[in-house]
Amino acid sequence: MNFGAAGTGVVPRPRRRTGRFALGVAIIAVPLVLALLGPVFAGEPGARSASFTLGDGHWLGTDFVGRDVWRQVLHGGRPVVLTALGAGALAYLVALPVGLIAAMTHRRWLEELLMRPLDVLIAVPSLLLILLVASVFTPGTVGLALLVALVNVPDAARLVRAAATEAAARPVVEALRLQGESWWRTAVGYVGRTILRTLGADAGTRLTGVLYLVATAAFLGVGVAPDAADWAVMVDRNRTGLFVQPWAVVVPALLIVALTTGTNLLFDAALEKPGGRERNDRRGGRRVRKEQRV
Repeated sequence: MNFGAAGTGVVPRPRRRTGRFALGVAIIAVPLVLALLGPVFAGEPGARSASFTLGDGHWLGTDFVGRDVWRQVLHGGRPVVLTALGAGALAYLVALPVGLIAAMTHRRWLEELLMRPLDVLIAVPSLLLILLVASVFTPGTVGLALLVALVNVPDAARLVRAAATEAAARPVVEALRLQGESWWRTAVGYVGRTILRTLGADAGTRLTGVLYLVATAAFLGVGVAPDAADWAVMVDRNRTGLFVQPWAVVVPALLIVALTTGTNLLFDAALEKPGGRERNDRRGGRRVRKEQRV
């Protein structure tokens, strides 16, 4: 008799992992396709109609100034997605070397020099810092990505440092040093690889926070024009007509939610260890068979 995973009714982990990955791809595909390819199929703008109306050739209705909502949706995803991805990549590009150096250096002054300025940035709320800088300068899309990356560097660097400190204290790191391995190979080849799962888990959550900051800044008019085709701007500018023409608010809001949810599902599926459940189930099956023999 088979007492393995099939016998216990437990879904094998590879199947669960594949299902979660497929679900994440299915959820994230719609906003990504609309963001990346939407402007190609948007076509020329038509004549404006009355504000917040349905029908008359506008199958998602019109927005607060009478523009076609579907066309605005096709144009509004690219700035949100590209800005968020760029800001997240820039944040880790700075946080990874800073965190690794701070964790593996034996010079206390260097660690303090790297981490204490980041503590000052953490003390200022992220959105407030963005608004303060935006009140002095007028950032465009690139400037907004740089600002969002800047406010995410302190948290990311501290997380990298905390995870790398634990890995750097292991005997294998000391053994690599005694063998004469280079700092780069020890830091990146072993410590960096050891904290990869922690970074992956943080990246999924951080991308959600980056999307929130980008959308909130766009909602407040930072980095985008007040009438720009942007999903976050659409939610802000059309909220007054929510109960008259809800699609102008609901559709862009759902696309932002789908983007964050699908991203987290993909990271969860990628971080799930393959084969772990099967090994546990086989051990459980062997225990059951031993109990049956007894």
